[in-house]
Amino acid sequence: MRSEAFASRKHKKTFYESATNHAMRYLSDKALTRLRTSTELPDLGGTRYRLIAQMARGGMGVVYAAEDERLQRRVALKVLEVPGFDGDLANRLMREARVLARLEHPGIVPVHDAGTLADGRVFYAMKFVEGQRLDQHIESLASAPDRLRIFLRICDAVAFAHARGVLHRDLKPANIMVGSFGEVLVMDWGLAKLLVDVLKLDQLENDAAIVRSSVHPDSGTVIPASMISATTGHGRVLGTPGYMSPEQAGGEIELLDARSDIFSLGALLRYLLSEKLPRHSSTLLDRSLEAICAKACAPAREARYSAVEELTADVLRYLNGFAVGAYRESIFEKVTRFYRRHRFFVLLIAAYLLMRVLVIVLLRH
Repeated sequence: MRSEAFASRKHKKTFYESATNHAMRYLSDKALTRLRTSTELPDLGGTRYRLIAQMARGGMGVVYAAEDERLQRRVALKVLEVPGFDGDLANRLMREARVLARLEHPGIVPVHDAGTLADGRVFYAMKFVEGQRLDQHIESLASAPDRLRIFLRICDAVAFAHARGVLHRDLKPANIMVGSFGEVLVMDWGLAKLLVDVLKLDQLENDAAIVRSSVHPDSGTVIPASMISATTGHGRVLGTPGYMSPEQAGGEIELLDARSDIFSLGALLRYLLSEKLPRHSSTLLDRSLEAICAKACAPAREARYSAVEELTADVLRYLNGFAVGAYRESIFEKVTRFYRRHRFFVLLIAAYLLMRVLVIVLLRH
């Protein structure tokens, strides 16, 4: 009897799979894509948010535009990419929200809310930013000084994070947003590292408690405190090639400090000064800026700037026409820089002296 029941269930399963595969063959690619997308949409039932549209997709989650119906404002929701509950990913996403929540700075997107949806996916809500990624916005920045000012604002946000004990670890053009009103925002803190010397054990326990309290009661899933770590992906290479420091690319997580982000900032500066900049610009050959980039991106950590503020100071010196600490000028370069900085007065004095010479010559004749 049991074997007959098993054979019947097996027959029904085979029939169902056959019918499903038969139906799938007659669905167009567009219909399949629409069906797959609809099943991946987060369940916002029971929350204050109404889904509007998908904005972006990353390695850990999907960002949606949504409306906060209680406060009647648009927000961005970052939600785990797949339905169901993945403890490690949920922990990482909630941890990213916690990192952002402690970084209240104009150059860092603020977090408004965090929790778990009815389908078990962890999410957090943040400010909705309208604008362009830096690699898109760069086309509208035709002058090197404009690009350097953008860079200084990026440095300001990163320096603030470092002061709060947070390393970004994935600084690159795609993770910088320039808003509609010129605001510059450092995005995607999913790979951030918290410096252990500024962490407290109770903060780690709070991370676990928040995830546990936000889990949907029907899921019955509990995240142990041992899953909360002061670092992300210990021993694994996480980041973007070309913008990672040698120690980060080598997976030497214990060696990472502010100088690792400084390496990424140096690579970002070199990108800003070369990507689609008018070829007649002298900045491409400017040895002072190249020296700044080289010092920031030095293979040895000890040879780099020790803090973002030092890098910022050198860029400011360049913008203001002073000598930069990263480059030792020749006498000719010093004279050239002095002329560029005081061009108006030099030309005025030269014109005055020329007029005096002409007057003397005319009086002698």
